Amino acid sequence: MVVGTSHVSAEDVLAVAREGARVELSADALAAVAAARGIVDALAAKPEPVYGVSTGFGALASRHIGHELRAQLQRNIVRSHAAGMGPRVEREVVRALMFLRLKTVCSGHTGVRPEVAQTMADVLNAQITPVVHEYGSLGCSGDLAPLSHCALTLMGEGEAEGPDGTLAPAGELLAAHGIEPVELREKEGLALLNGTDGMLGMLIMGLADLDTLYKSADITAALSLEALLGTDKVLAPELHTIRPHPGQSASAANMLAVLAGSGLTGHHQDDAPRVQDAYSVRCAPQVAGAGRDTLAHARLVAERELAAAVDNPVVLPGGRVESNGNFHGAPVAYVLDFLAIAAADLGSIAERRTDRLLDKNRSHGLPPFLADDAGVDSGLMIAQYTQAALVSEMKRLAVPASADSIPSSAMQEDHVSMGWSAARKLRTAVGNLTRILAIELYAATRAVELREGLTPAPATRAVLAAVRAAGVEGPGPDRFLAPDLAAAEAFVGGGGLLAAVEPVTGRLA
Repeated sequence: MVVGTSHVSAEDVLAVAREGARVELSADALAAVAAARGIVDALAAKPEPVYGVSTGFGALASRHIGHELRAQLQRNIVRSHAAGMGPRVEREVVRALMFLRLKTVCSGHTGVRPEVAQTMADVLNAQITPVVHEYGSLGCSGDLAPLSHCALTLMGEGEAEGPDGTLAPAGELLAAHGIEPVELREKEGLALLNGTDGMLGMLIMGLADLDTLYKSADITAALSLEALLGTDKVLAPELHTIRPHPGQSASAANMLAVLAGSGLTGHHQDDAPRVQDAYSVRCAPQVAGAGRDTLAHARLVAERELAAAVDNPVVLPGGRVESNGNFHGAPVAYVLDFLAIAAADLGSIAERRTDRLLDKNRSHGLPPFLADDAGVDSGLMIAQYTQAALVSEMKRLAVPASADSIPSSAMQEDHVSMGWSAARKLRTAVGNLTRILAIELYAATRAVELREGLTPAPATRAVLAAVRAAGVEGPGPDRFLAPDLAAAEAFVGGGGLLAAVEPVTGRLA
């Protein structure tokens, strides 16, 4: 993958973060980096102070730093800002933020030397992953502590993970791969730290995961509707055209495609026909569709951020170096929180459908808790407890991190975005949503199989075959349930549900 002066794509970020794709720097990028460095060198030679070049940082920006201390200044900012604590964050998160920082460096707006950019690429290509901790970013002035831990590795200091997953001193890992540690010069330490790359990387990965999960939620909702002998008439396109939210129409179309050819839908099996299905069934496209439209807005923000060069100060055409506030993470933080809110509601409505499948008073003829011999067997009673616990945590995770702010740096940085925190809780929410949908899938497939004598839709039959092949057992006496739920989680999270359905339905929206 070649990194130039213009923005990279979300697919590029995913390839580097999750697949270990190699990175090369274009000749244009190296030329732009060198040109910007020339501007910084010229300013460094002048007596006038320039923030980040010849001054201290944050609340200490008023001190002018002489030539003899500037290399030490850049080393010190990295060492002092590498102050993270708590568990290590995931390898893919670290690779994403490193790659996104490299993207900004290659824009020619940061003023680092070409050899610094090349070292960043070399570390990525060597599959060396700096140790970055959970806590340390306020999402303003960039993801300072996480990026500082990455910059520390470029200096050959601190600890990192090698290609084989073992931890070692960063200097030893660099030496083993023939990479020379960088000796930072004016502005370079600051340029490596001052970006929203961590929260943006997690946004991009969250969007990719949620795209799969929203399609999967349409499938599990359709299976639950089918298992409850509901009607698919509410999915008719003309009903959704008159409320023209794109996501709603897409979800309804997906559900209708999954249910095509079903012998269970239409209410005609009821002894006492229903006029309408419950909201959790009937309004599934409206809820999932609103979440889809939230995804669309978040993608727009991510695309704009991918086209951005976030640094402070920034090198502008014509030789100006200007301070700015583009490091503030508010645009990214807001959509990270918005996605967590939508995901919580999607999980909530899925849990309500699951509970309906297990309640003999509302399931239209299914056994209590889908048990084999109710009373002797408890069936999926406690699986729903697990699902309810996950939903309750999702609601807590939906509380916006971006509504919080806490002053720092002696009130110089007196308003912050908390975007890193928003991104971290979204990652937890995505994992929880996967589990919630896995439990709905487990219940719905069991319920469909218990509707003996009725023929499910072709797409449903494909799901049943695939999920059983994936190790998720069908109806029967009580057994150790956790392995089934884990297999269902892997099936949903790994895209197995989509892979089972789309050969029958065609590509879902």
